[in-house]
Amino acid sequence: MRATDVIMKKRGSILNPSGSELTREEIEFIVKGYVDGSIPDYQISAWLMAVYFNGMTFEETARLTDIMLHSGDVMDLSSLSGPFVDKHSTGGVGDKISLPLAPIVAACGIQVPMMSGRALGHTGGTLDKLESIEGYRVGLSQEEFCSIIGKCGYAMTGQTKEIVPADRLLYALRDVTGTVESVPLITASILSKKVAEGSDALVFDVKWGTGAFMKTRETAFTLADSLVKTAQAMGKKAAALITDMNTPLGEKTGNFLEIEETVDILKGLGPEDVRQLTYALAAQMLVLGGKAKDKAEGTALAEEAVKSGRALDLFLKNVDIQGGDSEKLLSQFGKRRSQYKKVIVADKDGYMSIDAYKSGIAGISLGVGRNRTEDSVCPDAGFILLKKQGDKVCKGDEIMEVFGKDEACFDDALPILRSAIEYSETEPEKNPLIYKEIC
Repeated sequence: MRATDVIMKKRGSILNPSGSELTREEIEFIVKGYVDGSIPDYQISAWLMAVYFNGMTFEETARLTDIMLHSGDVMDLSSLSGPFVDKHSTGGVGDKISLPLAPIVAACGIQVPMMSGRALGHTGGTLDKLESIEGYRVGLSQEEFCSIIGKCGYAMTGQTKEIVPADRLLYALRDVTGTVESVPLITASILSKKVAEGSDALVFDVKWGTGAFMKTRETAFTLADSLVKTAQAMGKKAAALITDMNTPLGEKTGNFLEIEETVDILKGLGPEDVRQLTYALAAQMLVLGGKAKDKAEGTALAEEAVKSGRALDLFLKNVDIQGGDSEKLLSQFGKRRSQYKKVIVADKDGYMSIDAYKSGIAGISLGVGRNRTEDSVCPDAGFILLKKQGDKVCKGDEIMEVFGKDEACFDDALPILRSAIEYSETEPEKNPLIYKEIC
């Protein structure tokens, strides 16, 4: 078999411009050849571009995902009882949902093996938020990962070099060849990592809007449909919610600030949008895990896990087991803030709206996010929305508290944040937080 033949088959010809479906053997030849170095970058780049333009069937995408999955280690959870259900979000601003979601679902009898990522660009990272808890460890061995799940129902870890190395290599090449925005390649990238952690079922939160990777509801639906159908083709139970990311989620954006909002949610408090989305995702996870017969029962079980205090207890137990100090964490609430603070006030009267993308970009300057994977983040940077999307404000009202990594960062961040805020004479139309569900 030659790489050129596989490239040409997917690329197509004048008589067959849409190309042809690749067999498992052909995809395996390409992926393994890239991982072991026998196929050069320029041929893989050509293959990626062929996939970008001609796409893949769900079955073909499932083959690619499975081959990428088995390019490295796969978590062995056989020592645990299960069932195992995880959730994946395509990312956004203020999206801390994984943090309260995992202990809520674990408190209902589902085991949650959660492998998460770091902030990159304007989107936040679960691992950075967790590491804002002093001492919290996210670099777990497989043995530690399984042990912690057994003790408190869930564990949070990062991807190791041994997990899905094909994805790490392919993504780096996609990033420099203009092939990132390919639904089959995105699907295989997400699913290969999620299946590698050992889940029986997966729930996806696919976001759309200015602060999301998918800018329209239609493109978000295409990705959500691909994720669900490809997961099902791999023998996994799956569902997806398409959710709004045109404005920041919740009231607090920033690494430690989002830990605070997480604890508020686990106390039955916190912003309504974060509570709504957390319970909706929890309900889906409980249905797929066989703990609830429908979403209504799943929601009731999740709400009871919070009301009883079981979910918060599990969260604090997990903090202690993974190296943090839960008592110290709770003592820092409302007090732990960067010394560099500014307040943004309303420029005029009107109904306020705030753009998620621009506020996320400002967060990079503040120290919340990063432009490159090697950049550091500031755990105490971020912003608190004193007014939310659609609120009526008067000129001079305080609408945002902003915390930076240093004084100089405000020179870049504040103009961007101010440009993210708009005022209108009429109340802006509100998008539904949950646009559609796919099962």
